[in-house]
Amino acid sequence: MTDPNTPPRSDALAWVAGSDAPEKHVVNLGFMALTDAASLIVAATQGFAQPYGLTLNLRRQNSWSNLRDKLVERELDAAQGLYGLIYAMHLGISGGAPVDMAVLMGLAQNGQGITLSSRLKALDVTNAEALGKCVRQSGAKITLAQTFPTGTHALWLYYWLAAHGIHPLNDVRTLVVPPSQMVAHLQAGRIDGFCAGEPWGAQAIEQEIGFTLATSQSIWADHPEKVLGCTRAFVEAYPNTARALIMAVLEASRFIDQSQTNRRSAAQLIASNEYINAPLAAIEPRFLGQYEDGLGHAWQDKHPLRFFGNGEVNMPYHSDGLWFMTQLRRWGLLREDPDYLAVAQSVQQTSLYRDAATALNVPVPDSSMRSAVLMDGSHWDGSDPARYARSFALHALTDAATPGIF
Repeated sequence: MTDPNTPPRSDALAWVAGSDAPEKHVVNLGFMALTDAASLIVAATQGFAQPYGLTLNLRRQNSWSNLRDKLVERELDAAQGLYGLIYAMHLGISGGAPVDMAVLMGLAQNGQGITLSSRLKALDVTNAEALGKCVRQSGAKITLAQTFPTGTHALWLYYWLAAHGIHPLNDVRTLVVPPSQMVAHLQAGRIDGFCAGEPWGAQAIEQEIGFTLATSQSIWADHPEKVLGCTRAFVEAYPNTARALIMAVLEASRFIDQSQTNRRSAAQLIASNEYINAPLAAIEPRFLGQYEDGLGHAWQDKHPLRFFGNGEVNMPYHSDGLWFMTQLRRWGLLREDPDYLAVAQSVQQTSLYRDAATALNVPVPDSSMRSAVLMDGSHWDGSDPARYARSFALHALTDAATPGIF
C-alpha cells in the first residue's frame, strides 16, 4: 500500500485548469434505486464534484437492461454498474454486440442478500438444508428472482445455491426482476424469493412478507459489488473528465465511511423520492451494519456495506474482474474461456484510478490482485482463472452459450 502518511499532492485540484481540465464539464450519471448508489448521489448533490470542474446530472434508471442500453447509446456518460453487466457488455453476452467497456473504480463491497417468502417460512424452509429438501420434494420448482442474467445478484444466488448442493439452473426456476420491483413480486406470490441489493431485503422484512436467508458477505467477506462503469470510448475521448469523476466519487465515498453520523445523513438523503424512494427505516439499519433477518436474529455485521475502507473498496482489482468472468464461464454464459487477464487489464482502469487516488492521498494497493476464501472453502487469488472455473462440482460448462433472457 502507499504510505498513508504521505502528504497529498499540491496539484490535487489541477484537473480543473489548464491541460488537465475536464474535457466535458457536465456528466450524465446513471444509477439504480439501491442503497449502494449512495456515493454517486452524495458526490452529485453535496458539492464533491464542483471542485473538479464537474456537474453530475443524476439519472435514475428502472432496470439494469435500460441502464445498459443508455450507456451504449451515450445517453449516459457513466453509471453505477453490476460487475457482471459491465463484463458481459464487453464480451458481447449481454444482449448485443460487444462494446469496449471500462471499470473506473469500485463503488461498494458487501450489502446484498437472498430473501425468501413468508410462505416458505411458514413451511419451516428457513435454512439451506430445508431449502434443499423443499427443492427435491416439491412437484413444482420454486421461483427465485435476480436482477440481471449476468449480474452480481444472479452470481451470488447461483454460488450460494450450488454451495449447498442445489443446481441453480436445474433445480429451481430463476427469472429477472428489477430490484425495486422485488418486494411487489414477492408480495403478489409471483416469486418465492430473490437476490438483490438493499433496501429491498430489509423492506420485505419490514412488510412481514419475507426473511433474509443469507447475506452476500456470508458468501465472500468484502466481496466486490457495484462499480463505476462507462464505455472505453468515453475514457479515450474524455480522460481528464474520467479522472476527475473518480476523484469526486472517491471523496464522497471517503466522506460516507468517515463516521456513523455521515452514514446516517447519507441514508436520509438517498431515502427521498427522487433517489431510492423507500422508508428510512428500511434503509438506515443495514446502511449502519445493523441486521435483523426476520427469524428473530439480530446482529452487527462484521462485513457491512462499505464505500471506502481506506481505499480497499475502490481499487479496480484485476482479480475482481477475473472472478466474475470465471462465474460467467462456470454457468455457461461464456462458450469458452476468454483471455482472462487480457480482458481484465483492458477493462479495469487501474492506471487512471491510481492517478486519482494518489492525488487524494488515498492508499493504493501495490498489487492489482487480491485473494479470498469463499463460503465453500474455495480459494481465489486470480492466478489460474480457467482452472478455477472448472473446479466446482456443480456447473454448466458447455460449448453452447446458455440462452439469454434480455
